Amino acid sequence: MVVSLPGVAPELKVGESVALSGACLTVTEVKGDEVSFDVTAETLSRTTLGSLRRGERVNVERAVKLGERLGGHLVQGHVDGVGRVSKIVPSGGQHTFWFEVPEELSGMLIAKGSVAVDGISLTVAEIRGDSFSAAIIPHTLKSTTLGERRAGERVNIEVDLIGKWIRRLLEGKREGITLEKLKEAGFE
Repeated sequence: MVVSLPGVAPELKVGESVALSGACLTVTEVKGDEVSFDVTAETLSRTTLGSLRRGERVNVERAVKLGERLGGHLVQGHVDGVGRVSKIVPSGGQHTFWFEVPEELSGMLIAKGSVAVDGISLTVAEIRGDSFSAAIIPHTLKSTTLGERRAGERVNIEVDLIGKWIRRLLEGKREGITLEKLKEAGFE
C-alpha cells in the first residue's frame, strides 16, 4: 500500500509504526511524500483497508514516543473488528454518530469509556445492544474522515485496551480475579 503523506513523510523512517484509519502498519519505504507499507492478509481480513479506493483519504496517526504527553486513550492500532455507521444525527454544532459493532466487541464497551473508530479516539456516549453512540465535535468532523462517513459505511473498531485485558482475565479466571472482586474494587 502506498500513501501520500505530505509534511509527514520526510519525518518517517523505514521500520516505524504508523496507524492508517486505525490499523497499525510498518513503513517499508519513503520516497518524497509517498510512504509504502506491506499489508498482511490478517490486516486485510480484520479491517477496512482492503476496500479503500485510490485517492480515498485515511486518518494518519504516528506512534507516541515514550515519555510524551498522551491525549485521548491507549490506541494501539490493533483493530478488533469492523463496525458500521448506522445513523448520524446532527444537533447544534455537533453530530451524534451511532455505530453497530459485532457482539463480541459490544460487551467490552462502557458508557463514558474509550473506543477508537478508524483510529480516532472517541468517548462512548450511550450503548444500546450491539450499538453505541459518540458525540463528534466540528473539529473532529473537519480534521478526520468521520466528516465524510455516511450511514451504512464500514469502519475499523478498536475497543479499550484495559477492557480487553479485564475480559481476558475474567474469562480465564486467572490469578483469582472474579467479577465480585472487581466490583468490590470499584469496577462496574
